[in-house]
Amino acid sequence: MRLKRQSYIKGAVIISLGGFISKVLGAVYRIPLTAVLGGKGMGIYQMVYPLYCILLTVSASGIPTGIARLISSGRGEGAEKSAFSLYGAVGLMGTALMYALSTPLAALQGEPAVALCCKMLCPSVFFVSALSVVRGYFQGRGNMYPTAFTEVGEQLIKVLLGVALASRFKGDLTRAVASTLFAVTLSEAVSTAAAVAFYLKNRPREPLFRQRYVPVKAILAYTVPLTLTAMAMPLSQLMESVVAVRLLRAGSADATALYGVYSGCAVTIVNLPVSVTYGLAASSVPQISPLAESGDLAAAKKKAYKALWLTFLVSAPAAAALYIFAPLAAKFVFGSLGEEHRALLVGLVRIMSPCAVTLSLVQTSSACLTALGKPALGTATQWISCILRVAAGAALIAFTPLGISGAAWAGNFANIVATVLNFCYIIRAGKRNENNSGRIGKRLGGLDPSGRQGA
Repeated sequence: MRLKRQSYIKGAVIISLGGFISKVLGAVYRIPLTAVLGGKGMGIYQMVYPLYCILLTVSASGIPTGIARLISSGRGEGAEKSAFSLYGAVGLMGTALMYALSTPLAALQGEPAVALCCKMLCPSVFFVSALSVVRGYFQGRGNMYPTAFTEVGEQLIKVLLGVALASRFKGDLTRAVASTLFAVTLSEAVSTAAAVAFYLKNRPREPLFRQRYVPVKAILAYTVPLTLTAMAMPLSQLMESVVAVRLLRAGSADATALYGVYSGCAVTIVNLPVSVTYGLAASSVPQISPLAESGDLAAAKKKAYKALWLTFLVSAPAAAALYIFAPLAAKFVFGSLGEEHRALLVGLVRIMSPCAVTLSLVQTSSACLTALGKPALGTATQWISCILRVAAGAALIAFTPLGISGAAWAGNFANIVATVLNFCYIIRAGKRNENNSGRIGKRLGGLDPSGRQGA
C-alpha cells in the first residue's frame, strides 16, 4: 500500500502524535532506568549525549527539513539520492570520530565511564544519518507516517532492550549505563532498516527521460544552515556539562547527580509538550515553501502565522500543567529519586515550565523561516540564544546561591530572546521584495520543477 499525502492538520496530528508517544515512552523509560542507575548513573548517561548530539547534528539534523524544503518546492526531485551518498559518508565519519574522542572526553569531564559509553553509542551516528534522509523525503511529499512510525518504533526498542540490559548489569554501574546506550544503537539500526523499506516500497517509478542528478551544493544550501542551527544546542549542552559540573563541585560533592536531575530528569519532562508541537513545525514546511517559491510571500507568511498561533494554543496550557502538576510528574516519572533530589526536580520543572511555550515557538518559527527561504536567520537566533544560555547559567551558578537552578533560569531567558528574534525575522521577511525563486533556482543549478536541466 502506497502512502498518500496528508493535509496540514492531519499531517501535524500524525507526526505530533508519533513524537508525543515517543517522548512519553522516553519519560516512562526513565522510571525504571533511574531506579537501576540512580542519580550518578543518570548523570553519566547525560554526560555522553552532548558529544553524540554534536556529531548527530553535523551528520543528520538539517536533513529532514532541508530535504523536505527542496522536494516540496518542486525543484528538488531526486534530492534524497544525493543526500544518501553525502550524509551516509558524513555519518560514517561521525561514528569514527565519536569513537576516537571517547577517551579524551572522559578525561575532560573527569568521568572514566564515559569512554565505554561513547563507544557503545557511536554507531548510531551513521544510522540516524540515513534515517533522517528518508524522513525528509516523505515530509517533503506531505507524508508524515514514516517519521511517526520510526520514532515510536525506535523508542519502543530502546525502552524494552535498555531496561533489560541495565537490569542485567546493575551490579556494575559502568556496564549498566553503557548497555543502555548500546540499546539506543540497536534501536536506530532497526528503525533505519524499516525506513529504507518504506522508501523502496513508496518511491515513484523512474521517469522515461534521464533524470538529472541533484547537485550536492543544492542540498547543502539548505541543510548546512539548519545543521549550524542545530549544532548550537548540543555544543552549549557540552559546554554546560563541563562548566556547570565543575562549578557545582566547588560547593557540592554531589555535582554529577545534580546535573543528572537537571539535564536527565527536568529537561525530559519539559520537553514532552515541545514534542507535541514538532508536528506543527514539520507540517508547516511543505505548506509554506511552495508559496514562498512562487513569490507569494503574503500567503506564505499567513500560513506561518497560523502555525505559530496553533503552536501557542497547544503549548500554553501544557506550560500551565507543568507548573501545577510538577510534584505529580516528579513522583510518577522519577519516583525512585531521593526526597532531596525529587524536591529539586519539582523546583526545576516549575522554573522551566515557560520553556514549553518558548521552545515550541522557536521550533515552529525556525521551520517557518526555512520554508520562507531564510534558514540562516534561524541559525543566527539559535547561536545567540545558546551563547546567552551558557554564559548566564555559568554566572548564576558561580555568583548566586541558585546552584543548578541557575541553569534553568538562564534557559528561560535565552529562549525568550530566541522567540522574539525569530518573530521579528518572520515579520520582516519579504520587505525588500527579494526574488526567492530566482535565487533558489541558481542554487539548484538551473533545474526546472521536474528535475531536468533548464533552458
